[in-house]
Amino acid sequence: MNRLRESLHEAPIVDKDGYEYLVHPISNGVPMLQPQLLREVVVGVTRAADLDVDKIVAPEAMGIHLATALSLQTDIPLVVIRKRSYGLENEVALHQTTGYSESEMYINDVEAGDRVLVVDDLLSTGGTLAAICDAFDDIGAEVADIVVVIRKAGPTALDDTDHEATSLVDITVEGGAVTIH
Repeated sequence: MNRLRESLHEAPIVDKDGYEYLVHPISNGVPMLQPQLLREVVVGVTRAADLDVDKIVAPEAMGIHLATALSLQTDIPLVVIRKRSYGLENEVALHQTTGYSESEMYINDVEAGDRVLVVDDLLSTGGTLAAICDAFDDIGAEVADIVVVIRKAGPTALDDTDHEATSLVDITVEGGAVTIH
């Protein structure tokens, strides 16, 4: 994970109304995402994740590129949890609340009995992942594993569920710098 660690130290940090916001290729798509970094991250996820699953699931938007590359590497089908409804049969709506937004998301193509691997770029407040896991529990799908690339240190909404996430790196952002734990 040398490239990932190096990229975290090089990533710009911008002030968003007093909040130090890390701008990183994996979690924001800017600065430009180099294929070597994406490849390293996908190899890391492959090594960390339970791949004995029926589907890889990623929330829109920044989990998509990770999950796509992982699906290509493993030949496991990919499901994207979308931010818009398509009104398809058996579509499941969920409400997500994060530290900076609230919105509806929509799950299609996940059914009772499916074993899923949830992949995402960043675990910060945990609001999105907690809502997704609750929806899968309601559907009757089994969350076999959750893997995130970056986890910000501190409590998350995922802590209030029966699910745990594995991260490739844990960080804090303070004083304009990233600390990797």
